[in-house]
Amino acid sequence: MSPKRFNNPFHGVIDMITEMNRISDTMSSIETSQAGERERGFADAWSPPTDILARGRDLVVRCEVPGVFEEDAAVTFEHGVLTISGERMRDEEDVVYYSSERFMGTFRREISLPEGTREEDIEASYGEGLLEVVVHGAANQRKAKTIKVSRRRRA
Repeated sequence: MSPKRFNNPFHGVIDMITEMNRISDTMSSIETSQAGERERGFADAWSPPTDILARGRDLVVRCEVPGVFEEDAAVTFEHGVLTISGERMRDEEDVVYYSSERFMGTFRREISLPEGTREEDIEASYGEGLLEVVVHGAANQRKAKTIKVSRRRRA
């Protein structure tokens, strides 16, 4: 059974730069496989798969980060932006990889939250490779206000 489709009240919530980083991950992995292993910097950090959903009145953000220890993940909130970041490190140092499809190194996701969100409304939990952030009361499904566009008069 396919999920129901409806107007998404969170359309545009995900920061465009974060999505562009996800696209660049694909290009970086191609470059890495052609040029051998290299250090990843902030500009090409990987982005974990993330779901943003409404559960009742709450906004829920879920990031898949298996292999990341709880102490290696951080959730911050500043100027209306929720940032989920951390690092996944290699298990073994002295090995030669013939194939490596898992991203290692730092990751970062930035999500703009609705206006009026307060720090005390945010809770985060982690278990079994899933980081879940709940923003209480942020799923107010207000319709976007339509602004009438008038014809500009020439001066």
